[in-house]
Amino acid sequence: MKTEYDVLIIGSGASGGMAAHTLTRLGAKCIMLDAGPMIDPDKQRVLRPVADLPYRGFGKPGRFPHVTQANEFSANMWADEKQNPYTYDPGNPYYWVRIRLVGGKTLAWGRASWRLSDYEFKCKDHDGFGDNWPIAYKDLVPFYDRVEPLFRVSGRKEGFEQIPDGVLLPDESRDSLCVQRFLASCKKHEVPTTKQRRSTGTLASSLNLLLPDAIATGNLTLVPNAVVRELSRDKATGKVTGAHFVDRVSKREFHVKAKAVVLGASCLESTRILLNSKLANSSGVLGHYLFDQFYVKNVVQAIVPEARGGNAPRNLMGGGGYIPRFRNLKSKSKDFIRGYAYDFGSGNTPGPQYYSSYGEKLWKQMADSQGAGFSLTTMGEVLPRFESFVRINRMKTDAWGIPVLHIQQKYTANEFAMAKDSMNTAEELCKDAGFEILAKHWEMVPPGESIHELGTCRMGSDPKTSVLNQFNQTHDHKNLFVVDGSSFVSGGAQNPTLTILALTLRASEYLIEQAKKNNL
Repeated sequence: MKTEYDVLIIGSGASGGMAAHTLTRLGAKCIMLDAGPMIDPDKQRVLRPVADLPYRGFGKPGRFPHVTQANEFSANMWADEKQNPYTYDPGNPYYWVRIRLVGGKTLAWGRASWRLSDYEFKCKDHDGFGDNWPIAYKDLVPFYDRVEPLFRVSGRKEGFEQIPDGVLLPDESRDSLCVQRFLASCKKHEVPTTKQRRSTGTLASSLNLLLPDAIATGNLTLVPNAVVRELSRDKATGKVTGAHFVDRVSKREFHVKAKAVVLGASCLESTRILLNSKLANSSGVLGHYLFDQFYVKNVVQAIVPEARGGNAPRNLMGGGGYIPRFRNLKSKSKDFIRGYAYDFGSGNTPGPQYYSSYGEKLWKQMADSQGAGFSLTTMGEVLPRFESFVRINRMKTDAWGIPVLHIQQKYTANEFAMAKDSMNTAEELCKDAGFEILAKHWEMVPPGESIHELGTCRMGSDPKTSVLNQFNQTHDHKNLFVVDGSSFVSGGAQNPTLTILALTLRASEYLIEQAKKNNL
């Protein structure tokens, strides 16, 4: 490719899509590389009866050993682990969940859209652990304010410091009677509650909200099936000059040139590209401080007794909500720092794993509790630690001959204590609401399964201890920006996508400003 572009964007998900949306609008000639094919959901999505599938919906065993979200209906969405391997210590598994399609993980995200607060941005000031971000909440407010209308985020303004209010479509939906009882129990225990805050629309993805506008400007060249091997650099100036990539299908090698590069391939993939390129690591911290949010799925599964046997009044069941972090805000827990949140919902039917019987007795028990369930899932903050890291494993390569990542992360005493507290608190809230506790546990999913991997290319004010400055620009290379979740210094219990979008919008506008000043 002989043409030199103003900006090369790698990745087409939340960060890559927002970079393209912003940069093309401001006049930059951009080329976007994505490792997966272009899709048309309207034409390619079909309904198939389960009887027509060879494995009756469960999928061929062994294809996605670490993608618990995958089944036979959605198998084409997830990155095949045989083509895209990685390694980890056998005793500490990591579940790296990837989508290699244009649109990235926004094709399957849950659309939860929470702002971070200064409890995250200035976390060290609050409890003394870790590092502050080089920005404060006030620095991102103008960008949050612009992202939320674009993604049509709905919710309620509650005035909670830990989840700041935004530009929201008002959620005026009514609560069912069982949810009202649960909310009353939460109020009794001084636990805050609210409606979900969620991007609305059928898809709400980069594919339908960001990329079409970028393409319409005439300033975006989108190249699908482009697997980036490494970035190229001018040794004389230290500037990044483009990227070497492999065609996913033909395996032909290409190089594309650009005056600036924006990496948004997702947290771990962007870090893998930088490590394979031997760039942006004068600090020695590239790849370190990997973290996510831990989940305890169905931390408590309860039954609303009046709903047993199909006897629920019409307005008793249904609906749910969100409990934001409430620990370690104004007071301090003796067992752990930071905090956790819950999703809760009603009207589910507990699965057979909740009963010790089988056969006809099991069917009767499940029929009796059909639609009578009330459950909560914990989302907890994970502490960023230097010893949680990724490195290149040069003994193993992917299907395109590119060295893979070795990933090392495990939960520590702080996360375990938090998970156990979340179980006990959820049980107490349900009991005071008059629900029957069917089961409880505090077993966290393996690291990575939340699909909220963060860190490894962190921001910071000091180039000796960080990779990026406050505008997602690498300290080592002025014309290289990294805009996905790898830039996070801490993450809270909130889903990170809204913050990734706001950071990318901010970084992209800064890139254009610096380019106009010839500072790149």
